[in-house]
Amino acid sequence: MKIKIIGLILTILSTINYATAQNKIEINQGSGSFIINGGKGFENVDLTVYYHKPKNFSKSTKVLLVIPGSGRNGDSYRDSWIRTSEKHNVLILSPSYPEKNYNYRGYHLGNMITVLDLTKGFRYKKGTNQVWMDENVAEFNLNPDPSVWIYSDFDRIFFVAKKTLKLKAKKYDMFGHSAGGQILHRFTIFYPNSKADRILASNAGSYTPTEYQTAYPFGIKNTNTKKRNLKKSFRKNLTIFLGELDNADENGGKMLRSKTVDIQGTHRLARGTYFYKHSLQTAKELNFKYNWKLKVIPGIGHSQRKMAKAAANYLYGN
Repeated sequence: MKIKIIGLILTILSTINYATAQNKIEINQGSGSFIINGGKGFENVDLTVYYHKPKNFSKSTKVLLVIPGSGRNGDSYRDSWIRTSEKHNVLILSPSYPEKNYNYRGYHLGNMITVLDLTKGFRYKKGTNQVWMDENVAEFNLNPDPSVWIYSDFDRIFFVAKKTLKLKAKKYDMFGHSAGGQILHRFTIFYPNSKADRILASNAGSYTPTEYQTAYPFGIKNTNTKKRNLKKSFRKNLTIFLGELDNADENGGKMLRSKTVDIQGTHRLARGTYFYKHSLQTAKELNFKYNWKLKVIPGIGHSQRKMAKAAANYLYGN
């Protein structure tokens, strides 16, 4: 047991040293950014982390990671949390993944897919926000190596900030909207040993239900996810955070459509509700404790700024 703990500590320290070896990290008061290297397989890629450090910062300041949507616009997402940062003494960290290096499979799907050709089996429906997938043509080939998935980046960013600012925090909160919501619910399923505490997955376009009958990304059949790992995932503080108006009338963002995906519903509100209830049923069948929650915010559609405001109240209002 001691050997395993020592090994884990060495891994964390080497990760921090790797992240800062080529980039001097400075986190000053107010808004700014710093650069770290990408994870395994992306060592030569720069990830820009946009931050806001509040005026009343102390070593006891809380930490929130904000995961952007498909625009990868960490600066805009950071800006939506500045007022919360100052009011509730929260350090905001929002990583921006360059799309040329992290495309749909590398970002939305967490780099859990080796090859995905969006020119084959996918077509945009003109005049809508819908992307239709031909399941007989599209191929999702699973990448079985967890070390190249992007999920470990989030702990790494937290440890970099913790070391730089000598923070006392042992855990961090997370908010992700749209593509960020896709990333965070998958992060919860496939990376349950993270240091993330409260995780808000907001208005995701599609989900990976916790079912063993369907292959990734629309199930976990071929992901080698053991039931003991799923038990840990269900114990995480994940909230499926949905806008009431992100429904059939909402045209913002892109919506993936196909026979399999549409089992979840045909709009984000329906899909998020399906995912939560389906996961609850899985937990009951396995007799696992289920800490996940479903929260629907009235009067909001597919707006990251409005959902961020609601999320700030949900996380820190009390």
